[in-house]
Amino acid sequence: MKTTLTLRTPGGLSLRTDVRALVVVAALLLAACAASVVLIGTGDFPISFGDVLKTLAGNGTAGQDFVVNELRLPRVLVGLLVGASLGLGGALFQSISRNPLGSPDVLGLSQGATSGALVVIVLLSGTAAQVTVGALAGGLVTGLAIHLLAWKQGVHGYRLVLVGIGVSAVVTAVNGYLLTKADLVDATRAVVWMTGSLDGRDWSQVWPLLALCAVLVPLVLVNARGLRMTEMGDDVSHALGVRVERVRTLLMVAAVLLTAAATAAAGPVSFVALTAPQLARRLTRAPGPNLVPSLCMGATLLVTADWAAQRAFGADQLPVGVVTGVLGGVYLLWLLVTERRAGRI
Repeated sequence: MKTTLTLRTPGGLSLRTDVRALVVVAALLLAACAASVVLIGTGDFPISFGDVLKTLAGNGTAGQDFVVNELRLPRVLVGLLVGASLGLGGALFQSISRNPLGSPDVLGLSQGATSGALVVIVLLSGTAAQVTVGALAGGLVTGLAIHLLAWKQGVHGYRLVLVGIGVSAVVTAVNGYLLTKADLVDATRAVVWMTGSLDGRDWSQVWPLLALCAVLVPLVLVNARGLRMTEMGDDVSHALGVRVERVRTLLMVAAVLLTAAATAAAGPVSFVALTAPQLARRLTRAPGPNLVPSLCMGATLLVTADWAAQRAFGADQLPVGVVTGVLGGVYLLWLLVTERRAGRI
């Protein structure tokens, strides 16, 4: 039996939410914060949990202040923002497509952003900032192409997924071709970027991503009710006064921007957008898109995976994309088996 909580404002507005979902969000936020502090204290210059908190509060030594605030905090913030963006983007795509496989990884958006980055690296020998712009442009162009190809009196379910899989295959082939045309130095640089990594991230990656999230997250949450209504079907949604295609298109654009920006900041970190919404749904046991829990789950997954990439393999430090790829691949196989047994695929 579900327990709901109704919050009312002096202006007469009310918000009803599931208590279990609130508890899950609070637990995920706490886990993300704890993992972030542990990650900040991890490295060649280890800092205890308490000292990290003191340094973040402005009471650390000069050395601790430099290590925490200049070297490690930006990396952790990029990880949190990238994970949150991928989790929210994945939840939007899965809700719009009504398919648990409808994530940016499967639809080809991450591969499209990779193509944009490869064009800059291989053909233009661009700087890191130009690679970021190229990745963002590639993701946006790919998202537009998927939307146009999937449009037939609206964008619906399996058509979106099938078109995305086809576009992903084409773009992956383009990426392979670009790599064959690169010289050794550029190819090495491209492969490192394509793995997905938080190494070397600084405040120049934090601020653009933070600004984008500050605009898009409230926009998505404002339209969350309309998105939930669309899951009941277009006819019912129209009857309830929801402008279905406007809501769907607006949220698809937001999801593409979130995914492309995350990929531009950290490379194509795989499977976070696929797994975070599904794990959040299983924890909350709530219907609907579960946007906030997915956002929190994505952030928690990525910072935890980054800690594992640094500490769980001995002296070898792996890019975070390797860890999420392994874990996400196992999860995808489990999801496919579960969907098959349920008769949905």
